Amino acid sequence: MMTMAPRARELFYYLKGGRVDFGEEHSEACGHSRFGRDYIKGQYPEWDEDHPIHFVGHSAGAQVIRVLQQMLADKAFEGFEETNENWVLSVTSLSGAFNGTTRTYLDGMRTEDGIGMKPISLLQLCRIGVIMYDWLDISWLKTYYSFGFDHFNMSWKKTGLRGLVDCLVGNTGPFATGDWILPDLTIQGSTSLNSNLQTFPNTYYFSYATKRTRRIMGMTIPSGVLGIHPMLFLRVFQMSQWRFPQDFSPPYKGYR
Repeated sequence: MMTMAPRARELFYYLKGGRVDFGEEHSEACGHSRFGRDYIKGQYPEWDEDHPIHFVGHSAGAQVIRVLQQMLADKAFEGFEETNENWVLSVTSLSGAFNGTTRTYLDGMRTEDGIGMKPISLLQLCRIGVIMYDWLDISWLKTYYSFGFDHFNMSWKKTGLRGLVDCLVGNTGPFATGDWILPDLTIQGSTSLNSNLQTFPNTYYFSYATKRTRRIMGMTIPSGVLGIHPMLFLRVFQMSQWRFPQDFSPPYKGYR
């Protein structure tokens, strides 16, 4: 559930090898440890300009790849000053969330700014669940699934009961600093992110969009019950009907 930039850094070290460095400035601003897990042996340690990679990403993963390429171009990885944009040969997006998703607002992100959460929402329940999950720090559960917040040190072993309270009331942790994925997936967050990303002449970009809706009597609805998982049908229907409220400023110029 990390934001795009920490995910991009994690991906870099997963491929190249080494201990994940989230960057001194970012870590201090967000209140977490600078270093994360150690990938002793990377999946492709030979990776460089002469051995570039074809990347394929789905949904938010497609945007993570673009952020990673920008970081490579900006030489953002300390100790790897030789990086550049040509380490990425191609980027293929499968239903990439480059411009955000309206689902974030339905789940509880504030429409007016795309940053904070509504006080009463599904996301608030999820926030509490994630905090409790990381605080309890049950090893076999964390082995099965991790939300990627270990660098926030929310475990009861490190913070105690007071640390739990601080996270729950919003004084510390990823939800207090906005260092989690959904602010980057709102329309406003994606607009801000895109303003700092470039495309590069030596990289091939492919984007495949998908659609599971149709228009009937002027209404957009899911294209068919049989084509969408029953557990997702209601969520798709809600997204089909959602419109940006007219009483708020549009997320960017030209939005419609």
